[in-house]
Amino acid sequence: MNILFFLTPKSDVAYISEDDTLRQALEKMEHHKYSSVPIVSRTGRYVGTLTEGDLLWGMKNQFNLDLKSAEKIPVTAIRRRCDNRPVKADADMEDLIGKALNQNFVPVLDDQKCFIGIITRKDIIKYFYRKCETAKDGSQLEAAVSGRAHKNVDLSAVVRMRGKEKAFV
Repeated sequence: MNILFFLTPKSDVAYISEDDTLRQALEKMEHHKYSSVPIVSRTGRYVGTLTEGDLLWGMKNQFNLDLKSAEKIPVTAIRRRCDNRPVKADADMEDLIGKALNQNFVPVLDDQKCFIGIITRKDIIKYFYRKCETAKDGSQLEAAVSGRAHKNVDLSAVVRMRGKEKAFV
């Protein structure tokens, strides 16, 4: 299966620019009710992920400031605990799901490493849940994940992903 089926294009993603300030990041995250957002460079490259925790700890430990002062702090000055690991647009489902297990969203990059959008864990789960509702055979899910499924294949509950996790049982 092509992972771009799940893509939320960059034009529909609430992201922040590396030139945005701490205050702008806070306001955008509050407006969209997001707990984390991708950071994109002027050239369109994925820089990293900024989380609520990064902002809070940065305000307390790095900057010791009020909201007015936050207008002068670029988001790139904030230490980030970790970044969501991106996938290339031609990645396979196993790579996508492997990253989505530990991230709320997976940034997607083109061949030039430019940010083109995100795939949310919620969208992946919704897709497989819908498929599971009409499923008959667990082996068909594995075929779909690996891209070997036929168009009209019914999928059953996610019984095993690489033989480890169990969900929708």
